[in-house]
Amino acid sequence: MYTPKAFVEDRPHILHGAIRRIAFGTLVTAGQGGIEASHVPFVLAPDEGPLGTLYCHVARGNDHVHRSEGEVLSIFAGPHAYISPNGYPGKAEHHREVPTWNYIAVHAYGPAHTFTDPESLRDLLERLTAQAEHDATQPTPWRVGDAPDDYLAAMYRGIVGIRIPIARMEGKWKLGQNRTEADRHGAAALLAQRQGDDEQAVAALMRDMGA
Repeated sequence: MYTPKAFVEDRPHILHGAIRRIAFGTLVTAGQGGIEASHVPFVLAPDEGPLGTLYCHVARGNDHVHRSEGEVLSIFAGPHAYISPNGYPGKAEHHREVPTWNYIAVHAYGPAHTFTDPESLRDLLERLTAQAEHDATQPTPWRVGDAPDDYLAAMYRGIVGIRIPIARMEGKWKLGQNRTEADRHGAAALLAQRQGDDEQAVAALMRDMGA
């Protein structure tokens, strides 16, 4: 990922926090059949290995099962928003401004290991479900054990778990760090007038850059 120095974020706890909040990522594998990408929920085990370990699962028929040779990439795209030059003070003075796009993203790399034993699959599904049900603020969270055992056994036969010990991570926080404080706050103020969740999140992140 091309990341100018101003936008680099390499602190593991910050990257882990973003992975945990985003949760839904893109798994990219490459093999003899070419490149394959799937969009799947992940759960992070931050204390497994020096940089943590990612877990996810795919359908047994998914090509990822056969294309996970060598290093794989997991992409977590955070909030993003269009930045209009109208927010920059200089636009009214000299018009030497152009639009851009601000965002945060995390790339995590590592070897993929598949597993199919029911005990490990159930453990993964319990962690994924607990994470998602908590985030969905369910008054009575659904649990894997709510489903009948014979039904779960059939489900396990249809999926493959993937374990990815993280070997390296890249983080890009493109939030106007290369601009003046006046530019950054002006753009954030204009962005905050928009109603989208991403726009509001990026505006808050931009304001916090100088905190």
